[in-house]
Amino acid sequence: MKPNQVESFLARLPDLRVLVIGDLMLDEYIWGRTERISPEAPVQVVDVVRGDLRLGGAGNVVNNLLTLGCQVDVISVLGEDEDGISLHRMLEKKKIGTGGIVFEQQRTTSRKTRVLAGNQQMLRIDRESREPIVETTQALLIKRVREMIPSCQVVLVSDYLKGLLTEGFLKEIIAIGIAAEVPVVIDPKGDNYDKYQGATLLTPNRKEAQIASGIVITDEQSLLRAGRLLLTNLQLDALVLTRSEEGMSLFSRDGSEIHLPTEAREVFDVSGAGDTVLALLGLGLGAGLSLADTARIANLAAGIVVGKVGTSTVSSEELIDVAGRLTGDSDAKIKHPDILSVLLKRERQLGRKIVFTNGCFDLLHVGHVKYLQKARNLGDLLILGLNSDASIRRLKGSKRPLISEEERAHLLAALKCIDYVVVFNDDTPLELIHVLRPDILVKGGDYSPDDVVGKELVESYGGRVDIIPFVDGKSTTNIIERILEQYRDE
Repeated sequence: MKPNQVESFLARLPDLRVLVIGDLMLDEYIWGRTERISPEAPVQVVDVVRGDLRLGGAGNVVNNLLTLGCQVDVISVLGEDEDGISLHRMLEKKKIGTGGIVFEQQRTTSRKTRVLAGNQQMLRIDRESREPIVETTQALLIKRVREMIPSCQVVLVSDYLKGLLTEGFLKEIIAIGIAAEVPVVIDPKGDNYDKYQGATLLTPNRKEAQIASGIVITDEQSLLRAGRLLLTNLQLDALVLTRSEEGMSLFSRDGSEIHLPTEAREVFDVSGAGDTVLALLGLGLGAGLSLADTARIANLAAGIVVGKVGTSTVSSEELIDVAGRLTGDSDAKIKHPDILSVLLKRERQLGRKIVFTNGCFDLLHVGHVKYLQKARNLGDLLILGLNSDASIRRLKGSKRPLISEEERAHLLAALKCIDYVVVFNDDTPLELIHVLRPDILVKGGDYSPDDVVGKELVESYGGRVDIIPFVDGKSTTNIIERILEQYRDE
């Protein structure tokens, strides 16, 4: 999809109301250090440093929706315990509609505790109930579904097999959705797929599709047979079969099929990717996109989220950025400082070194290009701060620049060695450097490190300054003088 199509889609999301039905849980993370073995048993001792409590299960679907600015209501069941009360408060704090949550006696709210040391998960402890909800709870939840679906544009069902989504409850959800003409998109689990019959769209992964279809998926042909069989037998409008590092395949009732390769630059962690795909597929249908465009935008989001560590969400800025990069349009590289700051935060989390340089770059020449290529080789991404027309006039006089800031930005963005261009209007890039926080600050020419604007700031958080000499005899001033000399008589 082109960046303008993605932007148009994202602009509609604040007006969308999404109903999420699924198993809520708490994800607890305990980080620590392990430097010794217990004297009581041959196990490592973890000295706890910090802990974190997050929404998990269907709550990660909710987080994805909130990140993109949607309105969200939730239908689920919680235990009448301390974790249930805490989880309910977390939802309320996020301004999520909780009118569809029912508390059930004798039920244990799901809580998964992960103990990590040295970025390695040492242990996971699960506290939860898996028994089916009681009939009175199911009747109350069906009533809530009937009341809440008419005001929503899409229903997302996240099944973790914790007892909420019984076969009877699922059939009612699907029937109510069909009657209200509201799409019902389901992330399935288990081996009993009959309970999902009639849903608008189902999102199994390769392993789940293999179990549900009974077809061993070993190649492209067996994958196609499994997808087509599930689509037909379950009477679905569509099925999206996610294929991890290979992307995803869309099967539609009209017989059309689309196979999308992964858009991930690097795969770090696939946990939570299914929740992101479910959220974006639902939003695409809710916003009125075609099935094909819905799958494409979900595939973009999946490619982003697997490049992050831990269950994560995807921002509007990231979706627009990736869409632009894939089209190869120079527009995609030209960013507002605030948006670029969000994108660079993710790059830092992946351990990438960010290089920053700045200048006017009026009349781009080989000296500029060689300088920028050398700067890019110092790290993983090169950010170019480009002086605006107004700032150049203040610095160099009223006759400059010769090339407008818009044209200069596009010319520079077309260079492979530049990852992002950001225009600034100040006389110096100090404020921009403060916002972007590069690891390496680069300047050219006859500067000494002590003369570089932003040196103290960058070094204060562990960065450094590098000086790269310009190519002798190559400058905008020299080009102007040569043109004047050669065409003076004319």
